[in-house]
Amino acid sequence: MILHFIYDSLDFKSSVILIFVLLILVDIIENKNPPNFPPGPWPVPFLGTIFTKMDFKTMNKLTEVYGKIFSVRVGSQKMVIASGYKIVNEALIRQSDTFADRPDLPLFNKTFNAIGVALSNGYPWHMHRKFTVSHLKTFGDGKQSLEFGIQQECVYLCDAFKAEKGPFNPLFITNGAASNIVACLILGHRFEYHDENYQNILRLDTECFKLTGYTRAQLYNVCPRLFDYLPGPHQTIFENYRKIKCFLSGEVRKHREDWDPSNPRDYVDNYLAEIKKKESDPEAGFNIDGLVVTCLDLIEAGTETVTTTLRWGLLYMIKFPEIQEKVQEEIDRVIGQSRQPCFADKVNMPYTHAVIHEIQRFGNVLPLGFPKRATKDTTLGGYFIPKGTSITTNLSSVLHDPEEWETPNTFNPKHFLDEHGQFRKKSAFLPFSAGKRACLGEQLARMELFMFFTSLLQQFSLSKSPDEEPSLDGEIWFTYAPAPYRICVSPR
Repeated sequence: MILHFIYDSLDFKSSVILIFVLLILVDIIENKNPPNFPPGPWPVPFLGTIFTKMDFKTMNKLTEVYGKIFSVRVGSQKMVIASGYKIVNEALIRQSDTFADRPDLPLFNKTFNAIGVALSNGYPWHMHRKFTVSHLKTFGDGKQSLEFGIQQECVYLCDAFKAEKGPFNPLFITNGAASNIVACLILGHRFEYHDENYQNILRLDTECFKLTGYTRAQLYNVCPRLFDYLPGPHQTIFENYRKIKCFLSGEVRKHREDWDPSNPRDYVDNYLAEIKKKESDPEAGFNIDGLVVTCLDLIEAGTETVTTTLRWGLLYMIKFPEIQEKVQEEIDRVIGQSRQPCFADKVNMPYTHAVIHEIQRFGNVLPLGFPKRATKDTTLGGYFIPKGTSITTNLSSVLHDPEEWETPNTFNPKHFLDEHGQFRKKSAFLPFSAGKRACLGEQLARMELFMFFTSLLQQFSLSKSPDEEPSLDGEIWFTYAPAPYRICVSPR
């Protein structure tokens, strides 16, 4: 009777207002934080903290307000942000098993479908990670065959630099060099820097990294069903990835046509063999779709971050010529000009080794890492974190933690040198993240960065373009990349 009376008493406008108020109350009740949950900005009903940018600079500012652990809400999904070395170390190392899963991220799952290595969970993730680690040990990490391949690519890289007749943007060439190492590893061959089809694939992938950092693209995670029908950068991301996966599917198809199980040439061949082995275990996820997505995982992990780090390195060398000269003095003393650098030279080149580490620290290429999800109820930094909660570790705050670095906001290779000028490790150096979700290709990336960097500085002196002053302020993509700049090179 009461409900009937209320219904009869309301006009259309009042009914709409009542329904809206009820929905707000439902949203507040459903999304109420549990006791002792990390504090954070007040969320907007239905949308969460939609007006809070999800970039590392904003996260650093929020840390000053709410502390080193706080929370935000993307739609109805709660996300905890952990900052500072002590808290991040607790999450990634001491609670590595607890924060081993990936959360549901519609913007990425649209393409990666929660398969492969980077975005899968549970048994499929465990099996794919185990298989990929085994392949890297067989075909690469620290093996002479891979080092020889990197040395060959160094020749192509230096030749491409030498062919430039004036100021040029190094993005195109460095991207080609870094991607070729991964291409050889997974596809069995490299691509010429002027291969238009392959360079277009790299451009599409770079554009995805750039657009993914846009707030408008991240809105897709709030309401994917709605945004599926709306234009925006998310549509460009999906179309780019579709073209990239089409390209990779073509490469897989070529491999299947002349595949010899007794003579595996690369990652694709090994994966095809694993598909056969796991026919009785479909839950492991080894199939052609899994192969294509895993290839995409490896290409993205091994190309964009190395390219961006190398670009930061070249930028720092032209901005700090005195550091460039010290690196070249060490190269001349240890390697000379009569042979190529090799990875074993690293132990005899503490200053160059320290400079590369400082490039990674100061460059801050992957400032927020990649989100993880709690597999069980836990506590972090004294706060309660319920099972299923997403967590983002602010790696930028670790690499610039004033409690861990003498001059955190200054480019300073001495961070990695002891009082005797010898290289020293720092526990707060986490550019590759840490724990069970740390970058699989960390050792490969270390080899590439050392050999590319030393090869270039062995052969060239680098300087800025006479008509521009490049900025040390980067652009916030999914990664943190240098703004476009040009360099001049002169043979030494």
